[in-house]
Amino acid sequence: MEIFMNFSLWSAIAAIFFAQFVKVPIQFIATKKLDWSLLTSTGGMPSSHSAAVTALSTGVALESGLSSPIFAVSAVFAIITMFDATGVRRQAGEQAIVLNQLVSDFNRFLEEARLWQKKADREKRKELKELLGHKPIEVFFGGLTGILLTLGLHYLVL
Repeated sequence: MEIFMNFSLWSAIAAIFFAQFVKVPIQFIATKKLDWSLLTSTGGMPSSHSAAVTALSTGVALESGLSSPIFAVSAVFAIITMFDATGVRRQAGEQAIVLNQLVSDFNRFLEEARLWQKKADREKRKELKELLGHKPIEVFFGGLTGILLTLGLHYLVL
């Protein structure tokens, strides 16, 4: 039952849920469209990955100190995660955009051949996930979200 007393773990989980939830009103303010699918999607503002790893590192720092080996592990983990969110995953999302456009162009070509109309919609195409990674600003605000949320929780709970 010690897991229920692990402040760092629970602050990281809280940061994930908070970051995912706050994406909905942020997107609504930006586009005037309410999109509840953002609660479970990757990508977007703020980065829940960054919020989680910075919340974890902040919790570890508060409980173990900045000079502890476990803080070093969590900080390196956070840096790698945040770098990956803006690097490899972002590039995969950019490639998905191009591939989806190619599929769209190909589908338009097939429509002109009239054979395309006879196929069921689900057979026509499956789009690749384009929101895999984050822009640097999304990672920054995700990280800031995790730190601030954990500091707030620390002063409320402990």
